[in-house]
Amino acid sequence: MKAYAKTDIGSKRTMNQDSVYCNENSVGSFQNLFIVADGMGGHKAGDYASRLCVEKMVEAIEKSKSVTPVTILEEAVTEANSNVLAEAKTNVEYEGMGTTMVACTLQENTLYIANIGDSRLYIINDDIRQITKDHSWVEEMVKKGEITESQARIHPQKNIITRALGIDETVHADYFEVNVKADDKILMCSDGLTNMVEDDDIEYIVRHSSSVEKAVENLVEKANENGGKDNITVILVQI
Repeated sequence: MKAYAKTDIGSKRTMNQDSVYCNENSVGSFQNLFIVADGMGGHKAGDYASRLCVEKMVEAIEKSKSVTPVTILEEAVTEANSNVLAEAKTNVEYEGMGTTMVACTLQENTLYIANIGDSRLYIINDDIRQITKDHSWVEEMVKKGEITESQARIHPQKNIITRALGIDETVHADYFEVNVKADDKILMCSDGLTNMVEDDDIEYIVRHSSSVEKAVENLVEKANENGGKDNITVILVQI
């Protein structure tokens, strides 16, 4: 396994509210762990929410006594949600803060994934396949057939998310189990990448870059070239 992560402020923002965790080594009973979180809220709140989410998820996974990966991820998401929600009540600057989150761990040939919000996980090999589903208002409209995927990309309300971590007492994340094989690449990212770079271009860059590190650098550079309107965070894992 080779993994590389990068987070970038982008071309327009004054603060990076994304957080990233990339560990190819054991975390608790997990053989590895990868997390991307994209915070929302006031000037400081989004940054704090995403960092707190990552920290509390890692802590929960390290101390978990559970056996199944999905249960461990569920515990970690619940723990992070409770902490972000509690912190939001302690300081007026943090009121209403929340964060998206996508996390995964590779155990043997199975990838276990958790996500909430519109940060994404893709698997790239002969093609590019989005595994996670966006929890966003425009995605709901796409599902109902009210707009097309291409219309969703440029919709003025495309950044309105319908689920996030740290907003409600009960958190509703999605969980996936996916079989993977040698040479598959796992791409995780915040919407600062996917709003700026089309999926086909993401696939092309990953497939034609000389290394995992170069692919991530090229993706961030392309997002900035295309406008860099938001913070950009990318993790790429090659199996």
